Amino acid sequence: MDKSRHAVNVYTKGTVAWFEDKQEAWVSATCRSNTITEDGKVKLIFEDDIDNSKEHVFESTLAEIAKKGGSNLPPLRNPPKMEYTDDLTSLSYLNEPAVLNTIRTRYMQHLIYTYSGIVLIAVNPFDRVSLYEPDIVQQYAGRRRGELEPHLFAIAEDAYRCMISDKMNQTIVVSGESGAGKTVSAKFIMRYFATADDQESTGKKKKSHGSMTEVEEQILATNPIMEAFGNAKTTRNDNSSRFGKYIEIQFDKRVNIIGAKIRTYLLERSRLNFQPATERNYHIFYQLCAGVPTSEKKEFRLGEYTQFHYLNQSGTGTIPGVDDAEEFEITQKALSTVGLSHQLQWQIFRILAALLHVGNIQITGRADATIAESDQSLSTATHLLGIRAADFKKWIIRKQITTRSEKIITNLKPDQALVVRDSVAKYIYAHLFDWLVGVINESLTSSDPGDIFRFIGVLDIYGFEHFEKNSFEQFCINYANEKLQQQFNQHVFKLEQEEYLREKINWTFIEFSDNQKCIDLIEGRLGILSLLDEESRLPSGNDKGFCQKLYTSFNTPDMEKYFKKPRFSNEAFTIAHYAHDVEYQAENFIEKNKDTVPEEHLALLNSSEFEFLKEMLDKAAAINAQPITPEKNKRTSLIARKPTLGFIFKQSLVQLMDTIGETNVHYIRCIKPNEAKAPWEFEPNMVLSQLRACGVLETIRISCLGYPSRWTFEEFADRYYALVPSKYWSLASTESDIHKLCDAILDVSVHDKDQYQIGSTKIFFRAGQLAHLERLRLDRFNACATLLQKYMRRFINRSKYLHVQKLVLALQCVARQRCALAAMKKLREESAALRIQTAWRRYIARKTYLNKLRFIVDIQTAIRKRNARRAVRYGREIKAAVCIQRIARGWFARRRYNAQRAFIIHLQSIIRRRRSRKEFDALKVEARSASHYKEVSYRLESKVVELTQTIAVLNREKADMVSRIAQLEVENRTWKEKHDKIATESQRKQMVPVAELVALQNANDLLVKDNKMAENSIKAKEQEIDNTLKALEAQKRENEKLQQLLREREETALTEEEQTELIELRSQVAALKQQLTQAMRAPRREGSTTNMRGLSPSPLHHRNVSSSPVKGLAVHGLEDHHRRSKSPSSGLVNRKARRSSMGATSVPHKTAERREKGPRPTSIDQYSSLLSSVRRIHGNVSEDPAEEIHTIMGDEGALITEINEYLIKDFKIPLPRSISPLSEEEVFFPASTIGLCVTGMWRFRYIEESERLLFTIMDSIQRQCLSYTGDNVLAPCTFWLSNVHELLSILSTAEREAEEDIFRKEQKKPRSSSSDWADFEKLMMTIKFELQCLEDNIYHALVRQLKVKLSKMIVPAVIESQSLPGFVTADSSRFFQRFMTGSTQPAFTMQIQYNLTRIDEWCKVHEMPEGPLQLEHLFQSSKLLQLKKDTIEDIESIYEVCPLLSPTQVQKLIAQYRVADYENPIKPEILKVVAAHVVSGDANDILLLDSIPMDDTSVPFDIPPPRTRRPQNHFAGWVMQKPHVCT
Repeated sequence: MDKSRHAVNVYTKGTVAWFEDKQEAWVSATCRSNTITEDGKVKLIFEDDIDNSKEHVFESTLAEIAKKGGSNLPPLRNPPKMEYTDDLTSLSYLNEPAVLNTIRTRYMQHLIYTYSGIVLIAVNPFDRVSLYEPDIVQQYAGRRRGELEPHLFAIAEDAYRCMISDKMNQTIVVSGESGAGKTVSAKFIMRYFATADDQESTGKKKKSHGSMTEVEEQILATNPIMEAFGNAKTTRNDNSSRFGKYIEIQFDKRVNIIGAKIRTYLLERSRLNFQPATERNYHIFYQLCAGVPTSEKKEFRLGEYTQFHYLNQSGTGTIPGVDDAEEFEITQKALSTVGLSHQLQWQIFRILAALLHVGNIQITGRADATIAESDQSLSTATHLLGIRAADFKKWIIRKQITTRSEKIITNLKPDQALVVRDSVAKYIYAHLFDWLVGVINESLTSSDPGDIFRFIGVLDIYGFEHFEKNSFEQFCINYANEKLQQQFNQHVFKLEQEEYLREKINWTFIEFSDNQKCIDLIEGRLGILSLLDEESRLPSGNDKGFCQKLYTSFNTPDMEKYFKKPRFSNEAFTIAHYAHDVEYQAENFIEKNKDTVPEEHLALLNSSEFEFLKEMLDKAAAINAQPITPEKNKRTSLIARKPTLGFIFKQSLVQLMDTIGETNVHYIRCIKPNEAKAPWEFEPNMVLSQLRACGVLETIRISCLGYPSRWTFEEFADRYYALVPSKYWSLASTESDIHKLCDAILDVSVHDKDQYQIGSTKIFFRAGQLAHLERLRLDRFNACATLLQKYMRRFINRSKYLHVQKLVLALQCVARQRCALAAMKKLREESAALRIQTAWRRYIARKTYLNKLRFIVDIQTAIRKRNARRAVRYGREIKAAVCIQRIARGWFARRRYNAQRAFIIHLQSIIRRRRSRKEFDALKVEARSASHYKEVSYRLESKVVELTQTIAVLNREKADMVSRIAQLEVENRTWKEKHDKIATESQRKQMVPVAELVALQNANDLLVKDNKMAENSIKAKEQEIDNTLKALEAQKRENEKLQQLLREREETALTEEEQTELIELRSQVAALKQQLTQAMRAPRREGSTTNMRGLSPSPLHHRNVSSSPVKGLAVHGLEDHHRRSKSPSSGLVNRKARRSSMGATSVPHKTAERREKGPRPTSIDQYSSLLSSVRRIHGNVSEDPAEEIHTIMGDEGALITEINEYLIKDFKIPLPRSISPLSEEEVFFPASTIGLCVTGMWRFRYIEESERLLFTIMDSIQRQCLSYTGDNVLAPCTFWLSNVHELLSILSTAEREAEEDIFRKEQKKPRSSSSDWADFEKLMMTIKFELQCLEDNIYHALVRQLKVKLSKMIVPAVIESQSLPGFVTADSSRFFQRFMTGSTQPAFTMQIQYNLTRIDEWCKVHEMPEGPLQLEHLFQSSKLLQLKKDTIEDIESIYEVCPLLSPTQVQKLIAQYRVADYENPIKPEILKVVAAHVVSGDANDILLLDSIPMDDTSVPFDIPPPRTRRPQNHFAGWVMQKPHVCT
């Protein structure tokens, strides 16, 4: 308890500690109070250092703190001096937030490297830094670690010095997640070894100005080669290594580089045939498409990367800032540097081109895969590979099964054939990669192995990976990281142990997290890899069986900590790695582990006429060949003969760990600071997770368990000598005396002897002791400084006082003397001055008086003369002005009054008309309300009856299903007995025919499937019964409420006038129903309008353009104005009138005439001949904006071409987004730009040019919209329909503003602008008419495509697939069969009724009363099926309720009606009565309704009124990237 109390007392007021935070990971706070109660409760209150209003409270007890050893207390923050240290192990408080804060502090100062003991932490800056220049390389050459700032050059130099001094091989392990900078770090380390000049080694060759030997240049040339063939763009990194590599840089006895050797691990083969979104394939393919000369490109039949399936899947083919053509030249140069001839390089590129064409082979078919004979990619790929196309095609779509007696050839499914195609491509590329590594090793490795003295290995390997979906690649990568982490922990512990032994201090064994259990789980004798290999070699092995074996094998108490089974998946497993628990999806584990290619394809490739391909495959196979060792049984020998990918990776990893174990290891941990790859941005949570994963925090934890802080005696005494009295300072004359001084300091400062250990040359401290000593030192210095300040201030103030007193006395004497002399002199001067002033003032006053008198007389004369003249002139002008003002003010007042009066009268008429229409609609709704309630009550009663009957049906179905399950279980047992019998016979005969085995397996699967389906069906039926009972109760309660409401409404007596009005409305409804019946029964003989309208649906057939565009368009504009003046200007009235009925009365007569006469050609291209004669403007741009605008407007041809080409034809339409919706500036950018141009041309009097521009634009938009087909019509037509209406709104707004401007000018000059306005008005009438026609054309094109698309979905969505809540429907049969047959007919009828009711509600909400009328036949058909059919009165009521159904239709429905179990069968007398209603020869008595053609777009389009809009005068940010648009 005393220790825990002491630990709490450390948190005094002002102490800074760390607290966890979701965003910043850790935040610091300052202690405000420390409270310990008598019962041992502890409460610490901290104030946040960033947000002063935020508090952090820590509450615990002394017993709990003692139990946990103080680990639950808030971590303390280091003093500011130590937060900038370059080695984390020198921190006073070595904890997680302290480490994170130090790394962040240094990173914000652009210091990306930090030591953590033996580990160098490198944080990726995502920016170019000047840390790798040649002069920096030479600075670190020959320097010991710690002499300069942390740097990877220091690690490289340390490894180099250790190799020379210890005569031992070295390894530099560079690890980290994707995008952390591993590849770049490894590249700079290799460059350092190649360019650094060692001044100490006598036998090493001297270099000048960064020169390199040929071998060193070849070693550096391997980087672009390996990056081109093994790196790719991923979501986290633009140049991510998709393989691990270990490069041995070989030195001779004179420490000169004489060669190198590369070993690779686990190339990501699946990237060849599949890349996720925003990622790329390997760089070499894009370099090949971009950089191959024309002749070779024609020979290899290469093109853009978008033409190849292996390259265009992700939609990303370029990397910002990277030119693939230049990179291809660098790759070629590097290949030449390592010794590959130009001819050999093109043979490599030929294979790469063949792989691209293999990916383009089209495999089609449903049951069996097929490849077309005319497949160009097949012929090209086989030609480049030198194999026969027929054989290659045959073994892609077929497979051969070899038995003891025969060979069976079967067809493959399309998906299986795709797997075979891709496996061949991956096999060739993987062997090409291995062959290339082998060639590089042959070129770089020293010819005489005896010359190799030592080597330094650089390991660039993938870091720990944890994604949403983890597969076989992540499993292997994390397995490798487990092995490296184990080696890292053992190495760190070993160094700590050696340090303690060397200093001869007392220490105990330090426990560290050993992940051997997790490694045994993966690579043990019965580990995951062994079980995976075993399942891979079974003929029927699959991923699910592999998972079941894992669940069975590792369901033990000793493994439950490391292996876990997910709760909601049977095809996944979780492994508790040292960094994080990772869930692996077992999908494709077997396929990826096998990584096999059919023997037929191997034989085909080995028989290729392309000699290089055969040599490459043979050499690569020899490189990857595993040594065959004699085994005890057949199973293990089979493993040796055909190793799996997991087995190969395990063996290579074992060899790597053996190599690392024999070398001295140096560690570089690369950290990715943010996910967005933004320069100098730091995300604490992301960095903290990487520090945990890479083992840095584990290293710190091991150090904290021992003595992490260590100082030499001299350093300790020099810093903390002030903690003891000065009498001890004289002891520091010799080394032994320094030890005594240190002992005295420790005795005074540290009372717990367990907190430090004294070694031979150093003093070792526990974590936090240095901070304690720093606090004592600071307190001591503060006390000394306070004492010195007290005495110094007293001495200074007394000296200052005495000096000031002496000066004051001397100054007083001098001042009094001078004051007396000045007083006497002043008295003399005053006496003389008085006499002089008297005489001078008299003279000046007299002279001034005379001058003023003369001046005043002259001014008075001039003023009086001027006033007299002004009075005469003013009298004449005032009379005339008053008369003019009176006349003008009267005229203005009368004109303003008349205008306001006319406007108010017009506004009142519109408002009154709108208010009357709303009142009329409200009265109609009130008149229908009572009947509506009755109808709803009737429907609910029918639904209650149907639900009651459905319960009985479901109970019977449940009983049937139970008996069916029993029958299936009997059949299942029978088939199982047959299966066991056949299995016994097959074991006895050791061979079963394939067909019989497949049939038995299929039968067994079917029985299991039927059993599961039956069980699921029973559960569904029980759920349906429960839901139906609940719905029945709810419907009963709702029915009672509606009946009560109906009784209340009926009790309220209607007045006679209301009853009369109600009777009249009912008669009108009956008349409208009769008219609707006749209209809907009438056959539709009119043909649909399939052709697109022209821009101008004018009655005139042709339109000739005169020389003056304004005059030529005036006639049509006036006619259009006269035609539209008959309808209200607001589009709302027209729209409501059209929705009020189904007849054609609301369609204007002139629109029908226009539609009958058909479209006329667009009157736009009449001016195309003028474009060639437009002059081009050359020279400098004028500095006058107005003159420059005139120049641009005058260049009509350039302006039309610019807008037509780049703003319409080549414009990239922005697609709608759900996350960040498009702004109006993005959607209406074309309309705003065109409106800006047109209004500018009007402002500068380019009327004719603006007309030609607008007609050309309208023609281009119409042609652009008509050029789209299929589903591509929707987005462009919607976009241009919005922009055309926006352009109409902009021009209408400009017209109103121009009219107001003309009106203002007429007030000043009545005759100046009347003729101009008449021409402009005619032009506007024509343009608005043409824009409305263009809107109509685009609308009908859009509607036609929408009808085609929706026609395929509407019946399944509304009738067949959409189920009523509580019912389950099957979608297998056709609609009419489901409508008329089956035991679930009442439920199906209720489903249709429910869906129709929802459609009716939707139409009413959207003010579309005519919508449900189109479904009235379906409404009445569902009513007919629900009504009773027992008596003749029921039949008569059916004819009254369903007036739209013809007698023939009623007879057909009743004749096909199948009664439910609870209903009585229909009597023959009823059928005779129904047949009696059918009258032969009646033209209106039809059975089937006429179908409406899909391309019928005869419904008129009500163009909405224009809005008040103005063109945007600025460009959006995304527009500035389009140079053609911005110019």
